[in-house]
Amino acid sequence: MGRVVITGAGSINPLGASVAETWAAMQAGRCAIGPMTFQDSERLSVQIGAQVQGFAPEDHLTRAELGFADRFAQFALASARQAVAEAGLAFEGDLAARSGVVIGTAGGGLTTSDEAYRAVYAEGKNRVHPFTVPRLMHNAAASLVGMAFGLQGPSFSVSTACASSNHAMGLAFQMVRSGAAPVMLAGGAEAMLCFGGIKAWEGLRVMSADGCRPFSADRNGLVQGEGAAVFVFEEYEHARARGAAMLAEVVGFSMGADAADMVMPSVEGAARAMAGALSDAGLAPEAVGYINAHGTATAANDRTECAAVRKVFGAHADRLMISSTKSMHGHLIGATGAVELLACLMALGEGVIAPTAGYRVPDPDCALDVVPNEARAARVDVVLSNAFAFGGLNAVLALARV
Repeated sequence: MGRVVITGAGSINPLGASVAETWAAMQAGRCAIGPMTFQDSERLSVQIGAQVQGFAPEDHLTRAELGFADRFAQFALASARQAVAEAGLAFEGDLAARSGVVIGTAGGGLTTSDEAYRAVYAEGKNRVHPFTVPRLMHNAAASLVGMAFGLQGPSFSVSTACASSNHAMGLAFQMVRSGAAPVMLAGGAEAMLCFGGIKAWEGLRVMSADGCRPFSADRNGLVQGEGAAVFVFEEYEHARARGAAMLAEVVGFSMGADAADMVMPSVEGAARAMAGALSDAGLAPEAVGYINAHGTATAANDRTECAAVRKVFGAHADRLMISSTKSMHGHLIGATGAVELLACLMALGEGVIAPTAGYRVPDPDCALDVVPNEARAARVDVVLSNAFAFGGLNAVLALARV
């Protein structure tokens, strides 16, 4: 099987409108969580979120694309254009015919659905936007990205709640490694910050009204965000032949299911996923220097994840750095793993570990080095990116310095 490298990255997220802006915000420990501003937001019990500010879709999409693009798809397409530009790829001929795209999303075109429901139920209208169906489809982002670059290979979406991005990127990795495609664009996109989206999440009673504090004993729930990140996954020899810069090598992936509970995480399931990614990469636990945690700032998730890290890494767990960037950009649900992969690339390429912001009170059940509040300079050669979703769906990626 071939080697797989990442040769391009792009992102629109609450911390920045590019990878460079996102890294700068992470290095500064800047938190993008604040008051939400959208129609009917004043009716919500939870008033805070991490919104993308200043995004003008017409600056990134053509007029024709805008007609079919919900906000989540707009984020995905803008991010993909950044990633392909950085990779310096021109998709044509056989390369276009064999390359593809896979985008993870949990809510798909939820903003479009919310607007359509408001129109027919609240406002009494008898018609909705003629492109409502293609805008709300979960595969809309993948399809629009594929069309933008003429990609005729595997093209689809993945929807596995909070693990959607990691599943999408892991599947892209497997396709490139197996030779099924020379290049895959992969990542995640989400735009659930609308009245219906947040109102639904309020019902779960897992959201914080005052901030996201992963691993801190005074945490009281997650905070939602929105945005996207897309990456170019490329076969190593193909990238080397064209002299491409390589941001990192993807060396392992594992996915599995707890098969236990719809909302409560499992130590055993999370541990199996991390151990599986290491096994797939052929690496010992001691090789890992940093873990980008799922770290949602709910007590059940944080404690389960820390226990799973202890189970897999044993004594080495005390030498690991583990942080949750959700403390800064919020929980992007289906897009969260993609934006968090930016922190993994920053750790490998820039030698900077993103912090867990908002950390205030140690939790004895999370007694690990969570890189509290301030970024840290450190050389690491291998990192893991964790995603553990509702439904007990787990997906872990392993990356290494090239």
